[in-house]
Amino acid sequence: MPLPISKIKATLRGRNAVAAAIVFAGASGYSAYVAQQHATVPAPAVHQMVVTPAMEIHRAIDKGYIPPAVKLAVEQLIGPWEGLRTTAYLDRLPKVPVWTVCYGDTLGVKKGMKFTPEQCRDKLIQRVLYDYYLPLVDGVPGFAEAPISLQAAMTSGAYNYGVARQKKSKAAEFVGKRQYKEACIAQTAFNRAGGIVLEGLDKRRKMGDAHRIGEAELCISGLN
Repeated sequence: MPLPISKIKATLRGRNAVAAAIVFAGASGYSAYVAQQHATVPAPAVHQMVVTPAMEIHRAIDKGYIPPAVKLAVEQLIGPWEGLRTTAYLDRLPKVPVWTVCYGDTLGVKKGMKFTPEQCRDKLIQRVLYDYYLPLVDGVPGFAEAPISLQAAMTSGAYNYGVARQKKSKAAEFVGKRQYKEACIAQTAFNRAGGIVLEGLDKRRKMGDAHRIGEAELCISGLN
């Protein structure tokens, strides 16, 4: 039976995961770099260009930094829930079976393809950065200013059911209103395949299982 929405709450493991991502942001230099971007940059004449949070994120990624939300999404949500398969396999869950490899990646995947775990991780980070995270930064009003746990949860959701659906979702709508708890809960609606609630998807969207953090769990755990 699907977990009641009322049972979704912050957890110690969720808070610890968020705290670790914040420490990573500091240790990697991401936080210091972004802090430098807050200043206004003088432009010709009397006008000035104000650096927005989305611009800060783009600039940091261009410099080679990984945002903490991406680190959080990859290590705590996408990787654990997708699972690692280094040899391409035919995923028969979709209506049209598709060749899949690494962490659920289907882009350009063909039968017989093989990758090392390191190649799969690098591939995952690059795809999450450019195909999922940045499209949400640019396409969801207020996303760049949202808590990193919410950014991570929505990025994981987009990886699972698509960026286009995420941009049009109730979660995205709530982010624009800065109603972050409501956004965390709204994403739990994406727990079905073919109109049927799937236990694995339901756990991923909500409170996870004994070994994996759920998206809503992580999302709520990072709110003040």
